[in-house]
Amino acid sequence: MKRLKLFSFISLYQVFIILIIGSVWLSLHQSFLRGRAMKCPFCGSDTDKVVDSRSAKNGESIRRRRECLKCNQRFTTYEYIEDVSLNVIKSDGTREPFDRKKLLKGITISCAKRPIPTDKLDEIVDEITRQIETRGEREVSSHEIGEMVMARLKDLDDVAYVRFASVYRKFKDKNEFLQELNRILE
Repeated sequence: MKRLKLFSFISLYQVFIILIIGSVWLSLHQSFLRGRAMKCPFCGSDTDKVVDSRSAKNGESIRRRRECLKCNQRFTTYEYIEDVSLNVIKSDGTREPFDRKKLLKGITISCAKRPIPTDKLDEIVDEITRQIETRGEREVSSHEIGEMVMARLKDLDDVAYVRFASVYRKFKDKNEFLQELNRILE
């Protein structure tokens, strides 16, 4: 009888261990199936699980809510389709890869402390990116991108437009700046 109880205890213990291992494996496997683990922005761990996954930005990206298995913090990642590499031809003739984040940063700086929602800035970047990609060209000049941004900012907010124009057009003195202001006022 003692053997049977010992055997039952070991069996329950083994079942318990198998359940724990299975649960950890399942969460890691689900994370693997839905997308590779990402580095946690809070603790730096690369073990996470995907809690929620859905289409975003009119089906052009996937938004994933993730939970770090180490610190249990939740964070959001976005997945975009990587298109054929697009290069930007700078004013000095050098080329660099098109960077959506860099474009958003420049627009965000010019819109600082203005009553413009962040979603609107993302929308502008999406429109410009889509416009560039639909042309089917592998290169675009920084001048063309700057003009696209200025056209959208002019319709959105005059102050943001002037801020962007002052950096983009590299005004040399106050007279050039005043000429641009006069163009807006006309």
